[in-house]
Amino acid sequence: MGYRLELEAKGIGGAIMETKRAVICGYYGEGNGGDEALLVSLLQMLPPSVTPVVLSGNPQETQQRYGVETVHRRSGFSILQALRSAAVFIWGGGSLLQDATSLASPIYYAGLMVLAQQLGLETLAWGQGIGPLNRRVTRWLAQKTLQGCSAVSVRDRASAAMLVKWRIPSLLAPDPVWAMEAKAVPGLWELPAPRVAVALRPHPLLTPSRLACLTQALVTLQQATGVCLLLIAFQPEKDQPIARQIASRLSGPYKIITRDDPRELKGLFQGVEMAIGMRLHSLIMAAAEQCRCFA
Repeated sequence: MGYRLELEAKGIGGAIMETKRAVICGYYGEGNGGDEALLVSLLQMLPPSVTPVVLSGNPQETQQRYGVETVHRRSGFSILQALRSAAVFIWGGGSLLQDATSLASPIYYAGLMVLAQQLGLETLAWGQGIGPLNRRVTRWLAQKTLQGCSAVSVRDRASAAMLVKWRIPSLLAPDPVWAMEAKAVPGLWELPAPRVAVALRPHPLLTPSRLACLTQALVTLQQATGVCLLLIAFQPEKDQPIARQIASRLSGPYKIITRDDPRELKGLFQGVEMAIGMRLHSLIMAAAEQCRCFA
């Protein structure tokens, strides 16, 4: 709700109500359910006068799934053409300005923002989580880029505090996925009850010993309660190996779940008693659907 008000009444709406085309940039088309959920949330909040053009790692899939114009996110010439035909450029949610995964990420996103600003587009940073920024150069780059934006919104207090320190005005609102519409999942209610969802991801802190400890805890939980474990792979390429490793230890009912539609990912939590999640959006989706959740 906060972001809808922001888009329509806080300047961002004013920037795009008069335009026909808006280029939307994020980590889309890369198989990550959380980022796809951010895209769906943004598309459902855009004023009807806007024609979105989405930068995607899989343009054909994104176009077919959401019915939008797309451009490959790694095609410099196509992106330049899209920017020249648009009036607005939007960073569409998530932790785009961070150097924890690589230095390439903040350079890529900031580079596109700077290019859009140089071409005279209205530039909007929407639903952002700023950081971590461990390098001096990436902190400087983030600050300078955000200073050139027409409007900035963030989803957490730490990001808001950083922008206050940089003297950049911003709007603080909940993560946009809170407002995304959920969709029923076929066959969910046919699985044995009670159901517990587990959404894990690779991470340096999820060491083999910690994963083994968590797996044993799930085995014990299932033996004691008879729960059906739903092992949810938000980003299948990365998450499924962990789900399979856990499944190999289970003696009771389970199902490894992947969904292409992020609205169905959220809908999963309508039929789950409890969720254990590492991915931020697994926890947001669970809490939004009034499911007990543990981070």
